[in-house]
Amino acid sequence: MWRFRNRDFVRQTWLSAAGTFLAGLTAWFILGENAAIAAFFCSIFWCILHLYRESRRYQGIRLLAKQIDEILHGNSMPEFKHFHEGDLEILRDEIYKMTIRLKEQADLLQKEKSSLADALADISHQIRTPLTALHILLERMRSPELNSDARRRLLRDAQKLLSKIEWLVTALLKMSKLEAGSISLQKERISLKNFLADAVSPFELAMDIHSKTCKISGADNKSFIGDYAWTLEAVQNVIKNGLEYTPDGKALTICCEENPLYTELQITDSGPGIPKTDLPHLFERFYRGENAGKDSFGIGLALAQMILSRENAVIQAQNAKEGGGQFRIRFYKTMV
Repeated sequence: MWRFRNRDFVRQTWLSAAGTFLAGLTAWFILGENAAIAAFFCSIFWCILHLYRESRRYQGIRLLAKQIDEILHGNSMPEFKHFHEGDLEILRDEIYKMTIRLKEQADLLQKEKSSLADALADISHQIRTPLTALHILLERMRSPELNSDARRRLLRDAQKLLSKIEWLVTALLKMSKLEAGSISLQKERISLKNFLADAVSPFELAMDIHSKTCKISGADNKSFIGDYAWTLEAVQNVIKNGLEYTPDGKALTICCEENPLYTELQITDSGPGIPKTDLPHLFERFYRGENAGKDSFGIGLALAQMILSRENAVIQAQNAKEGGGQFRIRFYKTMV
């Protein structure tokens, strides 16, 4: 029924019939009755063969149209049938490649949407506690019985909570962007000595207050390939974690090594070490170990691993032989 609604097919049918009739009539007048009959049957055979091929071609086009309609209405992508005809097979291949590309883009958009939803859920869950504490502080600051010293202490505590919330939201958004693949990391040669100086710089004041030190060795004349800003973010999170477990008056050490395969950083704290039960989970998002501080969110190491894994680098945690937790970061010089 469909083929009779196709104007092109109907037109070709009538033209073929007219051609057959004219061929037979012409042969009758020129060559006689027998030649006319032979020409008539040959024309009919050619007409039937031509119409059959055209019918198959239109059936193929109809099938492609049906499969495209299924895709447009959100059904699962069908398996496109192969055709023997050249042009129709080329059309089928191009449509198939286009649908694959559209599906990949749709999957990527869905992934970004899911990542954003997860990030928002994580943010709302994690900031609930500091926001509650901040609300309590503000209520206490309203008390007319507070003296100026107590009010200043509460104000400092409120500022600390705001800084924690800001850091948490920023870290979660960075993780969301990395997961969605919306950040393009640059590749440049980075001097290890200058890089580590910048990495330690934000912690110098806090180290002075608590009489902590950071000892860097072996950084001269060494380098690695990576994105400066994002690698700095990752390494600073590891240094921050190490300083949190380094007791007052003790040192955090950073040893640097280089060979033809990779450049390695060994960041070792002077703390009690990492419990064996925590080692497999240290890089999980929001994981807080046995010795985690009360202000820890359990997100810094997860962010560090996420960044480094996208820079042809790896990070591993272990306990140093001389004591303390140790993180080894390797920047490979070739793809691994």
